[in-house]
Amino acid sequence: MLTVEVEMVLFACLLLWMCVFSQEPSSKVVADRYAVFWNRTNAKFHRGDFHIDVCINDYLDVYCPHYDDMVPEERTERYVLYMVNYDGYSTCDHTAKGFKRWECNRPHSPNGPLKFSEKFQPGREYYYISSTIAENGRKTCLKLKVFVRPSNTCIKTIGVHDRVFDVNDKVDNTLEPRDDTSHESAEPSRSDETNAASHLRKPLPSWPRCLRA
Repeated sequence: MLTVEVEMVLFACLLLWMCVFSQEPSSKVVADRYAVFWNRTNAKFHRGDFHIDVCINDYLDVYCPHYDDMVPEERTERYVLYMVNYDGYSTCDHTAKGFKRWECNRPHSPNGPLKFSEKFQPGREYYYISSTIAENGRKTCLKLKVFVRPSNTCIKTIGVHDRVFDVNDKVDNTLEPRDDTSHESAEPSRSDETNAASHLRKPLPSWPRCLRA
């Protein structure tokens, strides 16, 4: 009788083990998260080469400047962020082929990440800039380069601090791969030696996102 009970317990343990570990590795997604604080006090902008390498399913949160109510309006930073091509990124000029993506114009609103709503393609670079002109005529440029790594270089192992979720979960704020839908073209990216048009999803009012497969 005892032997039968032991066998039943072992069988139950085996079933439990199969339920937990029988899922395909591809059914789980491991994601990293990156934060960008878009203001001139961020030292990462000072050298002009701020860049982030991301993978599909990673998170990219961009934060506008935020101030306490006691800070007067004239001392706050406000920005218009543009998505541009490589030439616009190099010269900090959005007037050629760039277009407005977001506005940081509510410095006293609750601090939260902007909603990133781009469609990205692995192996491509994407460029974002903003510029302001001070009273003395000096131009200040903040610019960011986002490189989406090829899928075959984004194999990750699960670590203690990694975010893991099922591919069927609803995940906000994810950087997504480009689909075949026709979108507005701004030629914001450069791949190898050529500039090619990037297809984008319509922007959301405010913005973070994950690159979703």
